[in-house]
Amino acid sequence: MVKILLDPSMYHPHLSVAEELHKARELGFNYLELSPRADFHEWHHYPKVDRHQIAEVKQAMKDTGVKIWTFNPVFDWASPDEQERQAQVRNWTRMLEIADALEVPLIATEFSGDPQRALQSEHQFYRSMEELIPVFEKYGLECTIEAHPYDFVEENDPAVQIIRGVDRDWLNYEFCFPHTYHLGRGARDPREMMDYAGDRLKHLHIADVFDHTANVGNRYIMNPPGVDARIHQHNEIGNGEVDWDSAFAYLREREYDGPMSVCVFGWEEEADAINVRMRERLLAEFDGD
Repeated sequence: MVKILLDPSMYHPHLSVAEELHKARELGFNYLELSPRADFHEWHHYPKVDRHQIAEVKQAMKDTGVKIWTFNPVFDWASPDEQERQAQVRNWTRMLEIADALEVPLIATEFSGDPQRALQSEHQFYRSMEELIPVFEKYGLECTIEAHPYDFVEENDPAVQIIRGVDRDWLNYEFCFPHTYHLGRGARDPREMMDYAGDRLKHLHIADVFDHTANVGNRYIMNPPGVDARIHQHNEIGNGEVDWDSAFAYLREREYDGPMSVCVFGWEEEADAINVRMRERLLAEFDGD
């Protein structure tokens, strides 16, 4: 049975974490994936959480019956700058302590680093993992990592290989559907990429996206030509070009039973309706809660 998680990113500007748990219950979700927000774990910053916030969130989970299943922090543990890498490991250590306090079992994160210095970033990633493995194992936490656009690794297969290189049962791969056309450079089927991940595929991010590589790369125009940037969207299913019928059929064939995070961004004016429809679509496709 899959777990369907709500990423409440569209509610961050006006709801607290405790209020987001109540919003999740209102929308029918049993689980939350807490993405970066300034008052909790902002991108690359030390977590701004104290014991009073932890107590408030614990009470909200108790009151609603909604559990934070994953934290989704982004800390640059692969930074080529050694001082920055050490600071990010410090951020990670505190984040894992908070996860333990809130009984959050899974951390979903990114490789980060610098795609212009990919090999040096890979070295730094493994150095950080050596330091953090004992902390993850101390708290009994699991971790999934996605290859995010503009990380030091942006494609599916090398990302899976790097995770295999760590060789820990609790460290696995997350396939992010809204990054499909970066993960496969627009030329690969999600089924093929997920199949390559094999038993390392333990988490999915669910949102639709348009193929930025289509029309000879002219689907989206960025200036100046050749600018070092990446583009994608996190849209509702149907507002993009992912072949969901094929992808969902594949996941049923392999009897996927991990978490699926609904992560539509940028449509705040329709957030409630979109998140409800996304959850209903996943429940129509899979046995889940």
